Amino acid sequence: MNSLFNPATAALVVIDLQQWLGNQYAPYTSQQVVTNAASLAQAFRQQQSFVVLVHVSSKDMKDLPRPILDQSPPPMNLSEGWDELLPELGVTENDHIVTKKQWGAFYGTDLDLQLRRRGIDTIVLCGIATGLGVDTTAREAFMHGYKLIFAEDAMTGFSEAEHNHVRDYIFPRIGRTRTTKEIIDSMGS
Repeated sequence: MNSLFNPATAALVVIDLQQWLGNQYAPYTSQQVVTNAASLAQAFRQQQSFVVLVHVSSKDMKDLPRPILDQSPPPMNLSEGWDELLPELGVTENDHIVTKKQWGAFYGTDLDLQLRRRGIDTIVLCGIATGLGVDTTAREAFMHGYKLIFAEDAMTGFSEAEHNHVRDYIFPRIGRTRTTKEIIDSMGS
């Protein structure tokens, strides 16, 4: 298979694979997504490519957006350590950790700065949830001029309909969609 991207100018960006994960996802389970994202992270690290692990966190919740909504959000029920990255990701000292306060990983963070300083032009994106953090980050990356590759089986939504809509209608307009295996095989790892 031809290379989808140059590993020297690509970054893996993993969205919100942290301790506070529910278990109501589709079409993939959270465990399937974590397993595939961990495989991608390992392949990127083997190529000495940049790995970015994004999580949402707050000390007192006062720095999170509080929009006026027509529908109340589900209760968060946060426990100690809710914002810690999952150990299955095998975080290393070379990984870059981004802490965000909203759905997207660009606004109010150093993500764009860190990518540009490293000469990154391509982002491989995965995580939870397809229609929130992944989609918002994808749109932000597109508007910043990055090439995008979506690891379709390393992300999942709150429903299959949500996931499929973003995968079928949004992602084809801003990037390329591949499986975890296709991405790793392309890297030659």
